[in-house]
Amino acid sequence: MIRLAVPSLFAIALLSSCVAAGDQAVFARTPLPDSPRLQDRQITEASGMASSVRGGGFLWLVNDSGAGPVLHLAGLDGSDRGSIRVEGATNTDWEALAGFSWKGAAYLLIADIGDNNARRDHLTLYLLPEPELPADGAVVSGSVKPQRTIRFRYPDGPRDGESVAVDAAAGKIILISKRTNPPEVYKLPLDPRHDGILTAERIGTTDVSPPPGGLPHPFGRQPTGMDISPDHSLAAVLTYVTVFLFAREPGETWAEAFARKPVALDRHRLVQAEAITFSRDGNSLFVVSEGVGSPIVRYDRQAAVPSR
Repeated sequence: MIRLAVPSLFAIALLSSCVAAGDQAVFARTPLPDSPRLQDRQITEASGMASSVRGGGFLWLVNDSGAGPVLHLAGLDGSDRGSIRVEGATNTDWEALAGFSWKGAAYLLIADIGDNNARRDHLTLYLLPEPELPADGAVVSGSVKPQRTIRFRYPDGPRDGESVAVDAAAGKIILISKRTNPPEVYKLPLDPRHDGILTAERIGTTDVSPPPGGLPHPFGRQPTGMDISPDHSLAAVLTYVTVFLFAREPGETWAEAFARKPVALDRHRLVQAEAITFSRDGNSLFVVSEGVGSPIVRYDRQAAVPSR
Protein backbone atom coordinates (compact mmCIF):
# COMPACT_ATOMS: atom_id res chain seq x y z
CA MET A 1 0.00 0.00 0.00
CA ILE A 2 1.34 3.41 -0.98
CA ARG A 3 0.76 6.02 1.73
CA LEU A 4 1.52 9.71 2.03
CA ALA A 5 3.63 10.35 5.11
CA VAL A 6 3.03 14.12 5.33
CA PRO A 7 -0.31 15.78 4.47
CA SER A 8 -0.15 18.12 1.47
CA LEU A 9 -2.11 21.34 1.92
CA PHE A 10 -2.24 21.77 -1.83
CA ALA A 11 -3.66 18.27 -2.34
CA ILE A 12 -6.34 18.99 0.25
CA ALA A 13 -7.18 22.32 -1.40
CA LEU A 14 -7.33 20.64 -4.80
CA LEU A 15 -9.74 18.00 -3.57
CA SER A 16 -11.98 20.27 -1.51
CA SER A 17 -12.38 23.14 -3.95
CA CYS A 18 -11.08 22.48 -7.45
CA VAL A 19 -12.79 19.15 -8.03
CA ALA A 20 -16.07 20.83 -7.19
CA ALA A 21 -15.16 23.62 -9.60
CA GLY A 22 -14.94 21.21 -12.55
CA ASP A 23 -12.37 22.02 -15.21
CA GLN A 24 -11.10 25.26 -13.66
CA ALA A 25 -7.33 25.05 -13.82
CA VAL A 26 -5.14 24.91 -10.73
CA PHE A 27 -2.09 25.31 -12.97
CA ALA A 28 -2.24 28.05 -15.60
CA ARG A 29 -0.61 27.56 -19.01
CA THR A 30 1.84 30.08 -20.42
CA PRO A 31 0.68 31.21 -23.89
CA LEU A 32 2.39 29.20 -26.64
CA PRO A 33 3.94 32.25 -28.39
CA ASP A 34 5.87 32.90 -25.16
CA SER A 35 7.18 29.33 -24.82
CA PRO A 36 10.87 28.63 -25.44
CA ARG A 37 11.74 25.88 -27.93
CA LEU A 38 14.11 22.93 -27.70
CA GLN A 39 17.23 23.87 -29.62
CA ASP A 40 18.93 20.47 -29.81
CA ARG A 41 18.21 19.24 -33.36
CA GLN A 42 18.90 15.68 -32.22
CA ILE A 43 15.73 15.70 -30.10
CA THR A 44 13.41 14.62 -32.89
CA GLU A 45 10.83 12.49 -31.05
CA ALA A 46 10.85 13.53 -27.40
CA SER A 47 9.01 10.75 -25.60
CA GLY A 48 10.17 11.27 -22.01
CA MET A 49 11.33 14.19 -19.88
CA ALA A 50 12.48 14.69 -16.28
CA SER A 51 13.49 17.75 -14.30
CA SER A 52 17.00 17.50 -12.93
CA VAL A 53 17.11 16.55 -9.26
CA ARG A 54 20.66 17.89 -8.95
CA GLY A 55 19.76 21.48 -9.79
CA GLY A 56 16.96 23.65 -11.08
CA GLY A 57 16.86 24.93 -14.61
CA PHE A 58 17.61 21.67 -16.46
CA LEU A 59 15.51 19.08 -18.26
CA TRP A 60 16.62 15.58 -19.27
CA LEU A 61 14.95 14.16 -22.38
CA VAL A 62 14.94 10.91 -24.37
CA ASN A 63 13.91 10.11 -27.92
CA ASP A 64 11.48 7.44 -29.08
CA SER A 65 12.34 4.17 -30.84
CA GLY A 66 14.91 4.31 -33.61
CA ALA A 67 17.21 6.64 -31.68
CA GLY A 68 20.32 5.67 -29.77
CA PRO A 69 20.48 5.07 -26.00
CA VAL A 70 21.11 8.73 -25.26
CA LEU A 71 20.05 11.24 -22.61
CA HIS A 72 19.73 14.82 -23.85
CA LEU A 73 20.03 17.83 -21.54
CA ALA A 74 18.22 21.11 -22.12
CA GLY A 75 17.90 24.33 -20.18
CA LEU A 76 14.47 25.67 -19.28
CA ASP A 77 15.12 28.24 -21.99
CA GLY A 78 15.39 25.38 -24.50
CA SER A 79 19.18 25.65 -24.84
CA ASP A 80 21.14 22.58 -25.92
CA ARG A 81 23.28 21.51 -22.95
CA GLY A 82 24.74 18.32 -24.43
CA SER A 83 24.06 14.61 -24.23
CA ILE A 84 25.11 11.47 -22.35
CA ARG A 85 25.22 7.94 -23.74
CA VAL A 86 23.73 5.16 -21.59
CA GLU A 87 26.21 2.28 -21.70
CA GLY A 88 24.81 -1.23 -22.12
CA ALA A 89 21.28 0.01 -22.81
CA THR A 90 19.16 -0.53 -25.92
CA ASN A 91 16.51 1.89 -27.14
CA THR A 92 13.91 -0.56 -28.40
CA ASP A 93 11.12 1.92 -27.68
CA TRP A 94 11.96 4.41 -24.92
CA GLU A 95 8.70 6.07 -23.94
CA ALA A 96 9.17 7.64 -20.51
CA LEU A 97 11.72 9.20 -18.18
CA ALA A 98 11.43 9.92 -14.45
CA GLY A 99 13.73 11.86 -12.12
CA PHE A 100 13.64 11.40 -8.36
CA SER A 101 15.60 11.55 -5.13
CA TRP A 102 16.14 8.16 -3.48
CA LYS A 103 18.38 7.07 -0.64
CA GLY A 104 19.95 10.51 -0.54
CA ALA A 105 20.97 10.54 -4.22
CA ALA A 106 19.59 11.76 -7.56
CA TYR A 107 18.32 9.13 -9.99
CA LEU A 108 16.77 8.77 -13.42
CA LEU A 109 14.54 5.92 -14.60
CA ILE A 110 14.38 5.25 -18.35
CA ALA A 111 11.34 3.23 -19.41
CA ASP A 112 11.69 1.07 -22.52
CA ILE A 113 7.99 0.17 -22.51
CA GLY A 114 6.64 1.04 -25.95
CA ASP A 115 4.82 -1.90 -27.58
CA ASN A 116 2.51 -0.61 -30.31
CA ASN A 117 1.55 -4.10 -31.48
CA ALA A 118 1.46 -5.71 -28.00
CA ARG A 119 4.05 -8.35 -28.92
CA ARG A 120 7.02 -7.86 -26.60
CA ASP A 121 7.78 -10.74 -24.24
CA HIS A 122 9.00 -8.36 -21.55
CA LEU A 123 9.81 -4.71 -21.05
CA THR A 124 12.81 -2.95 -19.50
CA LEU A 125 13.45 -0.15 -17.02
CA TYR A 126 16.95 1.31 -16.56
CA LEU A 127 17.73 2.79 -13.16
CA LEU A 128 20.78 5.07 -13.23
CA PRO A 129 22.40 7.82 -11.17
CA GLU A 130 21.69 11.25 -12.61
CA PRO A 131 24.82 12.53 -14.40
CA GLU A 132 26.59 15.63 -13.14
CA LEU A 133 25.25 18.89 -14.50
CA PRO A 134 27.45 21.17 -16.62
CA ALA A 135 29.04 24.37 -15.40
CA ASP A 136 27.77 27.69 -16.67
CA GLY A 137 28.24 27.91 -20.43
CA ALA A 138 29.35 24.25 -20.71
CA VAL A 139 27.64 21.11 -22.00
CA VAL A 140 27.55 17.54 -20.72
CA SER A 141 29.21 14.67 -22.55
CA GLY A 142 30.45 11.14 -21.94
CA SER A 143 28.48 8.16 -20.70
CA VAL A 144 26.70 6.70 -17.70
CA LYS A 145 26.05 3.09 -16.69
CA PRO A 146 22.71 1.87 -15.34
CA GLN A 147 22.90 0.91 -11.70
CA ARG A 148 20.17 -1.66 -12.23
CA THR A 149 18.06 -3.07 -15.04
CA ILE A 150 14.50 -4.08 -14.16
CA ARG A 151 12.65 -6.42 -16.54
CA PHE A 152 8.95 -7.06 -16.22
CA ARG A 153 5.72 -8.27 -17.80
CA TYR A 154 2.11 -7.30 -17.31
CA PRO A 155 -0.04 -9.95 -15.61
CA ASP A 156 -2.69 -9.94 -18.34
CA GLY A 157 -0.53 -10.01 -21.46
CA PRO A 158 1.49 -7.46 -23.44
CA ARG A 159 0.51 -3.82 -23.17
CA ASP A 160 1.67 -0.65 -24.90
CA GLY A 161 2.61 2.07 -22.45
CA GLU A 162 4.11 5.55 -22.36
CA SER A 163 3.35 6.65 -18.79
CA VAL A 164 5.72 5.87 -15.92
CA ALA A 165 6.38 7.72 -12.67
CA VAL A 166 8.22 6.97 -9.43
CA ASP A 167 6.97 7.34 -5.87
CA ALA A 168 10.36 7.08 -4.22
CA ALA A 169 8.95 7.55 -0.72
CA ALA A 170 6.97 4.34 -1.13
CA GLY A 171 9.61 2.59 -3.24
CA LYS A 172 7.14 2.09 -6.09
CA ILE A 173 7.09 2.55 -9.86
CA ILE A 174 3.64 3.43 -11.24
CA LEU A 175 2.67 2.65 -14.85
CA ILE A 176 -0.44 3.34 -16.93
CA SER A 177 -1.27 1.47 -20.14
CA LYS A 178 -1.93 3.48 -23.30
CA ARG A 179 -4.23 1.59 -25.66
CA THR A 180 -6.53 -0.30 -23.27
CA ASN A 181 -9.97 1.13 -22.58
CA PRO A 182 -10.02 2.18 -19.81
CA PRO A 183 -6.30 2.80 -19.14
CA GLU A 184 -5.00 0.33 -16.55
CA VAL A 185 -2.77 1.27 -13.62
CA TYR A 186 0.07 -0.99 -12.43
CA LYS A 187 2.89 -0.88 -9.91
CA LEU A 188 6.35 -2.42 -9.56
CA PRO A 189 8.93 -2.28 -6.76
CA LEU A 190 11.67 0.30 -7.24
CA ASP A 191 14.15 -2.04 -5.53
CA PRO A 192 13.21 -5.63 -6.50
CA ARG A 193 14.52 -8.50 -4.43
CA HIS A 194 15.72 -10.43 -7.50
CA ASP A 195 16.92 -9.77 -11.03
CA GLY A 196 14.51 -12.07 -12.83
CA ILE A 197 11.54 -10.93 -14.90
CA LEU A 198 8.96 -9.38 -12.59
CA THR A 199 5.20 -9.33 -13.00
CA ALA A 200 3.64 -5.91 -12.55
CA GLU A 201 0.69 -5.71 -10.17
CA ARG A 202 -2.55 -4.28 -11.57
CA ILE A 203 -4.01 -1.85 -9.04
CA GLY A 204 -6.93 -0.35 -10.93
CA THR A 205 -8.04 1.76 -13.87
CA THR A 206 -8.35 5.46 -14.58
CA ASP A 207 -10.14 7.86 -16.92
CA VAL A 208 -8.52 10.68 -18.88
CA SER A 209 -11.34 11.42 -21.29
CA PRO A 210 -10.98 14.79 -23.08
CA PRO A 211 -12.91 17.65 -21.46
CA PRO A 212 -15.79 19.22 -23.43
CA GLY A 213 -14.95 21.80 -26.07
CA GLY A 214 -12.31 22.00 -28.75
CA LEU A 215 -11.76 19.74 -31.72
CA PRO A 216 -12.04 15.99 -31.02
CA HIS A 217 -8.85 13.91 -31.12
CA PRO A 218 -8.97 10.29 -32.34
CA PHE A 219 -6.55 9.21 -29.61
CA GLY A 220 -7.55 11.75 -26.98
CA ARG A 221 -8.24 9.10 -24.30
CA GLN A 222 -4.73 7.63 -24.41
CA PRO A 223 -2.18 8.53 -21.70
CA THR A 224 1.16 9.53 -23.24
CA GLY A 225 3.16 10.60 -20.18
CA MET A 226 3.05 10.92 -16.41
CA ASP A 227 4.92 12.34 -13.44
CA ILE A 228 4.46 12.39 -9.67
CA SER A 229 5.15 15.61 -7.78
CA PRO A 230 8.24 15.70 -5.55
CA ASP A 231 6.04 15.70 -2.42
CA HIS A 232 4.14 12.64 -3.77
CA SER A 233 0.74 14.35 -3.42
CA LEU A 234 -0.10 14.81 -7.11
CA ALA A 235 0.13 12.81 -10.30
CA ALA A 236 0.02 14.60 -13.65
CA VAL A 237 -1.10 12.48 -16.62
CA LEU A 238 -0.55 13.77 -20.15
CA THR A 239 -2.66 13.02 -23.22
CA TYR A 240 -2.61 14.32 -26.78
CA VAL A 241 -5.21 16.87 -25.66
CA THR A 242 -4.34 18.14 -22.19
CA VAL A 243 -2.93 17.42 -18.71
CA PHE A 244 -4.94 15.81 -15.92
CA LEU A 245 -4.15 16.20 -12.23
CA PHE A 246 -4.90 13.46 -9.70
CA ALA A 247 -4.57 14.50 -6.06
CA ARG A 248 -3.88 11.98 -3.32
CA GLU A 249 -5.24 12.49 0.17
CA PRO A 250 -3.15 11.66 3.25
CA GLY A 251 -3.22 7.90 3.79
CA GLU A 252 -4.68 7.22 0.36
CA THR A 253 -3.28 4.78 -2.20
CA TRP A 254 -2.50 5.70 -5.79
CA ALA A 255 -5.19 3.22 -6.84
CA GLU A 256 -7.76 5.30 -4.97
CA ALA A 257 -6.39 8.56 -6.36
CA PHE A 258 -6.47 7.36 -9.98
CA ALA A 259 -10.03 6.09 -9.55
CA ARG A 260 -11.23 9.64 -8.84
CA LYS A 261 -12.24 12.09 -11.56
CA PRO A 262 -9.18 14.29 -12.23
CA VAL A 263 -8.89 18.02 -12.80
CA ALA A 264 -8.26 18.88 -16.45
CA LEU A 265 -5.90 21.76 -17.18
CA ASP A 266 -6.02 24.10 -20.18
CA ARG A 267 -5.25 22.31 -23.45
CA HIS A 268 -1.56 22.34 -24.24
CA ARG A 269 -2.17 22.79 -28.00
CA LEU A 270 0.84 20.71 -29.00
CA VAL A 271 0.82 18.45 -32.03
CA GLN A 272 1.94 15.21 -30.36
CA ALA A 273 2.65 15.74 -26.67
CA GLU A 274 4.34 12.72 -25.08
CA ALA A 275 6.60 14.06 -22.31
CA ILE A 276 5.76 15.78 -19.02
CA THR A 277 7.55 16.60 -15.77
CA PHE A 278 7.04 18.56 -12.58
CA SER A 279 9.63 21.15 -11.60
CA ARG A 280 11.62 20.12 -8.54
CA ASP A 281 9.66 22.49 -6.31
CA GLY A 282 6.38 21.08 -7.64
CA ASN A 283 5.09 24.52 -8.64
CA SER A 284 5.37 24.09 -12.40
CA LEU A 285 4.71 21.48 -15.08
CA PHE A 286 6.60 21.26 -18.38
CA VAL A 287 5.27 19.52 -21.51
CA VAL A 288 6.92 18.93 -24.88
CA SER A 289 5.88 17.33 -28.15
CA GLU A 290 7.53 15.05 -30.64
CA GLY A 291 9.19 16.86 -33.55
CA VAL A 292 12.28 19.04 -33.85
CA GLY A 293 12.12 22.35 -32.01
CA SER A 294 9.14 21.59 -29.80
CA PRO A 295 7.86 24.41 -27.60
CA ILE A 296 8.35 23.85 -23.86
CA VAL A 297 4.81 24.45 -22.64
CA ARG A 298 4.75 25.55 -19.01
CA TYR A 299 1.96 25.43 -16.46
CA ASP A 300 2.43 27.34 -13.20
CA ARG A 301 0.55 26.68 -9.99
CA GLN A 302 -2.24 29.09 -9.16
CA ALA A 303 -4.31 29.67 -6.05
CA ALA A 304 -7.14 27.17 -5.67
CA VAL A 305 -10.48 28.23 -7.12
CA PRO A 306 -13.14 28.47 -4.37
CA SER A 307 -16.14 26.20 -4.85
CA ARG A 308 -19.55 27.82 -5.31
